[in-house]
Amino acid sequence: MDTAETIDQLLREHGRTYADEAGITLKDTPSPLYQLLVLTVLCSIRIKADIATAAARELSAAGLRTPRAMVDSSWQERVDALGRAHYVRYDESTATALGEGAALVLDRYHGDLRRLREQADGSGEKLRQLLREVPRIGPVGAGIFCREVQAVWPELRPFFDERALATAGALGLPHTAAGLARHVSDEDTARLAAALVRVSLSKDAERELRTAA
Repeated sequence: MDTAETIDQLLREHGRTYADEAGITLKDTPSPLYQLLVLTVLCSIRIKADIATAAARELSAAGLRTPRAMVDSSWQERVDALGRAHYVRYDESTATALGEGAALVLDRYHGDLRRLREQADGSGEKLRQLLREVPRIGPVGAGIFCREVQAVWPELRPFFDERALATAGALGLPHTAAGLARHVSDEDTARLAAALVRVSLSKDAERELRTAA
């Protein structure tokens, strides 16, 4: 397969964003952006992505879709929601981190992450720096947030984290963000980034794509 065919297969078979899997209809509005931040926190430890997205769904189902709701919830309510998604071993520390992170978002951004975007002033590096101030989010987590939020914050496009770029190179695709972006529409950039990450987490998927290429 040539580059266009490989990318088309990636989008077709693996191009679901993690926000979508978590039930987040991503928009540039406070609640969906906060839900994405919660998902980022959940993904920022060594745990399977499907468990993290399931945990995000459980927290949402419990009504914890805004930083105010998260702060007003009890620690035990958060632990119980994480437990229903089998988010074990890290449930107690994550419940604490979610409460602390929500308090930070309320205090610093008045509950609206668009204010964080404004503070970054179009700088992806500054944005990632600000994200790393949220409890539990490190460089990898900041990359996860940027990878997903580029769908609604176009100044971040094209954003492909190190894992996505490494997978692209292994598949014989362009291994720079600009090189990959030339082959997809702006609307599909986040989907391609997610697809490359999904393939990197599945040896079978990567092997099939390599064989086809």
